[in-house]
Amino acid sequence: QVQLVESGGGLVQAGGSLRLACVYSGHAFSGWGMGWFRQTPGNDREFVATISSTGRHILYRESVKGRFTISRDNSKNTIYLQMNNLKPEDTAVYYCTAADSEVVVTTTGNYWGQGTQVTVSS
Repeated sequence: QVQLVESGGGLVQAGGSLRLACVYSGHAFSGWGMGWFRQTPGNDREFVATISSTGRHILYRESVKGRFTISRDNSKNTIYLQMNNLKPEDTAVYYCTAADSEVVVTTTGNYWGQGTQVTVSS
């Protein structure tokens, strides 16, 4: 059974940090692109960051560049999103995703986790 399980969300003040983790199982995701998307009520899910299977290729949403860092440890079947200098506009449900592609920048045909809430207070 394919599973992506996120953790690490929570409530933090603006300027604070959180580290999200996503543990994957049931599929050889170590050879797939993986990433993070986020969604707020009434809006589409939007791309945040992605990393290739080897970690050589990384892309970020413009608004999180310099603040967020994506990484992966295939030996632990885990990807991470370190989020620093958080802003209220980062508030969203964050989803881990995997796709059979170099990187993940679209929502079509992906595997998804259940999401973890991140709330940034001003």
